[in-house]
Amino acid sequence: MILPIIAYGDPVLRKKARDITAEYPNLSVLLENMYDTMYNAYGVGLAAPQVGLPIRIFLVDATPFAEDEALTEDERAQLDGFKRTFINAKILDESGDEWAFNEGCLSIPNIREDVFRKPSIKIEYQDENFKTHVEEFDGLLARIIQHEYDHIEGVLFTDKISNFKKRLIKGKLTNISKGKINIDYKMRFPDAKKKR
Repeated sequence: MILPIIAYGDPVLRKKARDITAEYPNLSVLLENMYDTMYNAYGVGLAAPQVGLPIRIFLVDATPFAEDEALTEDERAQLDGFKRTFINAKILDESGDEWAFNEGCLSIPNIREDVFRKPSIKIEYQDENFKTHVEEFDGLLARIIQHEYDHIEGVLFTDKISNFKKRLIKGKLTNISKGKINIDYKMRFPDAKKKR
């Protein structure tokens, strides 16, 4: 089932999400619905707060990035087929010199900005079977994971841009929160009190 994606301005996007246990009700259905929602919106990641749940779950399917011809063959191979569910994730380390990449977000449609992030991360998380993993990722994979991880920490990519750029997009952000945008996926808007 495709769920509405929560738009910028909703308080759930600003909450630090809580851990869950394997007994979380209907977890497998939630994960399936989240994947359906992400694919329907042509996303490569989706976090539970983006569907209105302040819990520490996010999904990543980096496969669409593997088609980017600007990437090296090794980068494309790293991204192709990478599909992962992250539950109760905790970034243990971020390292390297920050680099910029143009990011967007399903909760903030039609806005893209360069965001600086460290290129390598070490993360501990549980998969959908609650098996614990500690892994290291770098490059675009690390960036996608960092972006989704920020969601479960109550952080949006627009928090990481300069004050000048924030002022430039303020009107667009207001319009998003009021539902005054054209999008081709289902959303819930905090100020408009309606779904589209």
